[in-house]
Amino acid sequence: MGLAMCPVCCDDEDIEPVRVLDDGRRLMRHRCGLEWADGEPLAQGKKPSYLFNDLKARFPKPEDVDPERMERVNRLKARYLATTRPGTDPKVTAYWAKYQEVFSPGGLWTCEPRLLKDFANTIVGAHPGNQSVFNSAWNEMGEAAAAESTRRTIEYLLYGPDSVPLEDRLEHLLAGAKPFAMKGFKEALLTKVLCVVQPDAFLPILKYTTEAGGKREIAHKVYGLELPAPESVNWTLGRLILWSNDVLRTLAGEGFADQEHASAFLWWAKDRSAEL
Repeated sequence: MGLAMCPVCCDDEDIEPVRVLDDGRRLMRHRCGLEWADGEPLAQGKKPSYLFNDLKARFPKPEDVDPERMERVNRLKARYLATTRPGTDPKVTAYWAKYQEVFSPGGLWTCEPRLLKDFANTIVGAHPGNQSVFNSAWNEMGEAAAAESTRRTIEYLLYGPDSVPLEDRLEHLLAGAKPFAMKGFKEALLTKVLCVVQPDAFLPILKYTTEAGGKREIAHKVYGLELPAPESVNWTLGRLILWSNDVLRTLAGEGFADQEHASAFLWWAKDRSAEL
């Protein structure tokens, strides 16, 4: 599908998808306020993609976990909590407080560029893995241009249009649908931004699926819950990332000092899946 363009302004910047219509076309909105249907209607007999709310309703839920499996996980959790005494790392607390200010509406465009680059490369609080693509792009673009692209990426993720759900703003950045998106600032770093800004809402598990243990693997090994494959045609990775976070956070439940503590339990339990 080609790039959408406002039929009045003839401008393809700042265009947001609103929803998929029943005939398969996309309802688009330009910054001027105009809305229009983009694309061609689906061929007769072809089923349209599921809409946002339909997909969310079909996503696996905590109550889908087998009760006996949940009971075994809770016994494992009780054992973990009885033998683990998490201490709040002052470095993590200070680091996240610092970046909550950096990523605030007032701080994002006034912070030093080096703070943005440092964020991508530090492992304090959450390990984003190798960021060679981001670092190479930063060096090639130069500090000023790279910092602006990174700022615009974070701004869109956190403060983008209310008409576009966070899940879909995340997907736009992952899929390269935004020309200003910083190269290499992808899933792990975008998720890490959300963890820092909303530490009570996001588990610092930065990948949806990975051999080492992403959210999908943890859901399967710990809870026996099958989450959709990222290549499934009716889902987007942005939605899978956020919805799986909510499911795992609910399943982990109460009793943890913070989401970092809850994540540590989930990784620990994953490695003991034979007991479940």
